[in-house]
Amino acid sequence: MAINLKDSEFRTIQKIVFSEVGIDLQDSKKHLVQSRLLKRLLFYKFDSYVDYIRLIQIDAHERVEMINLISTNETYFFREIDHFEYLQKNILPKHPLKSKFRFWSAAASVGAEAYSVAMLLDQKVARSDWEVVGTDINTDVIKKARVGLYPEKWSDKIPLNLKKLYCLKGKGSHEGQFMIERSLLNNIDFKVGNLMQYNSEVGLFDVIWLRNVLIYFDDDTKQLVVDNVIKNLKLGGYFLYL
Repeated sequence: MAINLKDSEFRTIQKIVFSEVGIDLQDSKKHLVQSRLLKRLLFYKFDSYVDYIRLIQIDAHERVEMINLISTNETYFFREIDHFEYLQKNILPKHPLKSKFRFWSAAASVGAEAYSVAMLLDQKVARSDWEVVGTDINTDVIKKARVGLYPEKWSDKIPLNLKKLYCLKGKGSHEGQFMIERSLLNNIDFKVGNLMQYNSEVGLFDVIWLRNVLIYFDDDTKQLVVDNVIKNLKLGGYFLYL
């Protein structure tokens, strides 16, 4: 079933998404938005996007569903390996003893970044002395992160020694997938979080990564997000925002 998204309807969706999460939807994303939201129109048996827009304007739960569908969550394990090597070789050796090392994956998506860092920390720091927090605006990806089940091909860039220790190969109904070793979850906390707002609950961190997300914001929103996140950085901590 084909339902066309009118320019005026797309502009309204752009405004709603920007207001909710600060994402600046470019005009080139119109067809992507149309295709991703079509399933919700079919679910409600709507025959136009204007009906769906009326719904998300009054229904907070459906607005969350809409944000979840539109949010782009491209990720994989040990993405941009140089960043992980710098963490391992330059940051961790300088961390003071008797102080818990805290890492924040501020745009965690489905958790690949957070788990990648957790694997390194578990090798370099005593289990009782590290913590990883992962946050994302998308409630669906946070649920997936907590489960920790991924396509087997996502493990390709995980160092072999870490893969053997922390990646459990799926069998039966989970053939072609792998699950993260459950013991890591004792030190990882995944939460829903909106970067448009200062998050006082997560506390202070030695390292904060805000990678591959600022490209979705305009300049003013980028500054707002950075200002919010940087408040959670310990004095002398490291902030990576590429």
